[in-house]
Amino acid sequence: MVNLSKSHYTSFCQCPKNLWLSVRPQVSGISPDDVKNSLEARLEKGKEVGELAKQLFPGTVDVSVKKANGNPDIGTMLANTQQCLKDGTKVIAEAAFLHDGCYCAVDLLRREGDGWAIYEVKSTTDKDDKGKQKKFDKYLPDIAFQTWVLRQCGITVTGINLVCLNRDYVRQGKLDIQQLFSIIDVCSDVQNELAKVPTLTPNAQQILVQQQEPIVDLSEHCNKPYPCVFWEYCTRHLPKPSVFDVYGSSTGKGDLTFHFDKKLEHYHAGRVSYKDLIGQPLGIVQRMQVERKTHIDRNGIRKFLDGLSYPLYFLDFETMQSAVAEFEGVKPYQQIPFQYSLHIAKRPGKYDHLEYLAESDGTDPRRGVAEQLCDDIPANVCVLAYNMPFEKNCLKDLACTFPDLSRHLMRIHDNMVDLLVPFREGYYYVPAMGGSFSIKSVLPALFPNDPKLDYRNLKDVHNGSEAMDIFPKIRTMSRREAARTRENLLRYCELDTWAMVKIWEKLIEVAR
Repeated sequence: MVNLSKSHYTSFCQCPKNLWLSVRPQVSGISPDDVKNSLEARLEKGKEVGELAKQLFPGTVDVSVKKANGNPDIGTMLANTQQCLKDGTKVIAEAAFLHDGCYCAVDLLRREGDGWAIYEVKSTTDKDDKGKQKKFDKYLPDIAFQTWVLRQCGITVTGINLVCLNRDYVRQGKLDIQQLFSIIDVCSDVQNELAKVPTLTPNAQQILVQQQEPIVDLSEHCNKPYPCVFWEYCTRHLPKPSVFDVYGSSTGKGDLTFHFDKKLEHYHAGRVSYKDLIGQPLGIVQRMQVERKTHIDRNGIRKFLDGLSYPLYFLDFETMQSAVAEFEGVKPYQQIPFQYSLHIAKRPGKYDHLEYLAESDGTDPRRGVAEQLCDDIPANVCVLAYNMPFEKNCLKDLACTFPDLSRHLMRIHDNMVDLLVPFREGYYYVPAMGGSFSIKSVLPALFPNDPKLDYRNLKDVHNGSEAMDIFPKIRTMSRREAARTRENLLRYCELDTWAMVKIWEKLIEVAR
């Protein structure tokens, strides 16, 4: 018999087909290893946070045990948990319980009076980027399932809490575990979900073992609370491209938002292909996209180019991001620049290239980045970035961190121009962009079949996520591997700014 785990249960709550496919990924053409690797990548930060959360309660006893294949040894964990309950253990990590085929392991279970309080640890922060308290609805089915299983096993649950990272915490000296975390009482929030568990668990168990694939149409659950890994499989019957490929955001010029709910509305009304959407209310960029025609607004491009002044500095940062505040003065999930590339155009066809990559020794890279940047970029020049809010945020953070460099860094910040603008505003569109204006979509659309501009031809590092992941690992590599990885990071970042140069040249060409 296959146990229904809390991850199975939450998959079912999102979509029954999601659960069915998650235990039969080969049906969708996704290998079990790919599903496992994707899950492990998402859980990596969670493991780090979970280990630190155990320090919230000194004396915590961890009952988790792994088999040789890396899977949990459920039988041993169940036995260890029961022993801890008998021994009077105050706090148990990964406390395991099984009831009628429903299994869960509680992150932290703390004895409180005559009962026990659940502490579910998540690697998210308690507030959003604007400082507002987050809603935690997406975690409630998970917590409700655990609460129900414990109660069915005879455990008196006296408290239900969510443990997440305190977004306002700024590290000063040694990491303060008590300040790093926020503990949020979700007992009242979870009650509605808790009432559903007795009905949903037998339905989920049936889906888990049935041989026939559930019939479930596309709906909001495909993207909520998480984008579904099986989206490509479930949309294989749709024309390519389809309504779901239409650009979703507004350009700010009276354009229309076209978010997932709007796309679903068209889909359920039978408007699926681009041809079906012609004549429907669409924004400027969306209309160009569905008509599948090249569009060049030379006046708009010229106006953008006229706003630039030589010399031009094309800037791109690479950053790393830790769930835990790793360095002095850093918040959880703060972007930490460790590298940049800089192409300098004195005129079209005349270029210099500068670059910086911090040492890979585990020390804070920001001071070195900030100092070298001030040496490489004068305070009053025109600086271009692609999707510049990212670069501007990096500069602002560096300026706040280093007051002695703040004036120079903020001058760079204030003189920045976004190379994304001509594409986002619809001045230049070719069908090959596919409705995406990221540099990874625009570049191959403008320069098809150019191997020198193909990120796939790079080694090891092909995108920002890979750069972010690999830089912190360099310090554990052999000298030879580290040297190769650093070179690959430099070549990746260099291509990002060279891509900007080529795109700028193309704008000049088409504006004539």
